[in-house]
Amino acid sequence: MNDRTRKVGIGILGAGFMGKTYAETVSKMVNRAELMGVACGSRSGALAEEYGVAHFDGVEDLLASPGIDAVFIATPHSAHAEQAIACAEAGKHILIEKPMASSVEDCDRILEACHKHSVHSTIAFSQRTRVCNRAAKKLLDSGKLGKIHHIRTCQTVPGGMPNLPKWQMEKENLGTLFGHAIHNFDAVRWLTGGEIATVYAKCRSTDPAVTTEGTADVLMTVDTGATAYLLCSFQLPKPGFPRSGYAFQAICENGLLDIDAYGEARASIGGGEWETIAEQEPIDWQGKGALDPVRLESYSLHLNDFISSILEGRPPAITGWDGRQAVAAALAAYISNESGEEVRLS
Repeated sequence: MNDRTRKVGIGILGAGFMGKTYAETVSKMVNRAELMGVACGSRSGALAEEYGVAHFDGVEDLLASPGIDAVFIATPHSAHAEQAIACAEAGKHILIEKPMASSVEDCDRILEACHKHSVHSTIAFSQRTRVCNRAAKKLLDSGKLGKIHHIRTCQTVPGGMPNLPKWQMEKENLGTLFGHAIHNFDAVRWLTGGEIATVYAKCRSTDPAVTTEGTADVLMTVDTGATAYLLCSFQLPKPGFPRSGYAFQAICENGLLDIDAYGEARASIGGGEWETIAEQEPIDWQGKGALDPVRLESYSLHLNDFISSILEGRPPAITGWDGRQAVAAALAAYISNESGEEVRLS
């Protein structure tokens, strides 16, 4: 793919909230990519018609299309592994909506298939490309704050359980910690530059009618020497706490970070006053809705990097290994909850 005019053909599996997100982003905000077709899901035909692309009857038909170079997998978690492996075996590069798969073993199978067939894989950790989180990472990488000693991170959605799609409440797709706070597990690795070493967790539902966990507390250690605490809850009362939709605070050797991914990022360096280092423009949920370009910016940055990695023959910024490690930590939390003991990751 050395031709500078070449576009990467994209196929999408899944036509729900994230399937449409990717269709819109690829069509309007990604360089050198072209949406070619959609498959899977009751809404796939309508989505294909809306964007003027081919509708395929299933995964096999989509993968047989010679014009598709990469596939974005936006189906329920439990379907990711088999679909991703089929994509790799067909020679298609893969973007997998988080979480990567439902088991570490399945993640390893995906990585092995990608290596065997020389295709790239990336995971949709879109929080990495949000403006406030990018600013925090840039400051940390500058060395001005020194080493991270502790991170406190949260993902809270007041009264959020009834708004989740039905498939997310099915046991094979696990709970909110796995489906949503997977971003937070990834952030602990990304920000510290280390691997999560141990996990101790308490997972539960505060509503007896909810069979999957809706609230979880997780204490982690990192091999850099840092500790991390995570709160994930879709069950706290409205209006919830300010600055806690997706947020983290970091205690560093030479300062502090206070990051609200949907508000502002603040830092104190060397004992100085708090200063704003970035601000996120509000997403217009009531007007432009989920396809507001402000929301889609993080996806466009990720997808543009992924497309460039394919064309340039280099690894993407977010790799399949990143997805695998986040899954390992999240599943360790469930194991810890069941055993009542701290779990050490190998």
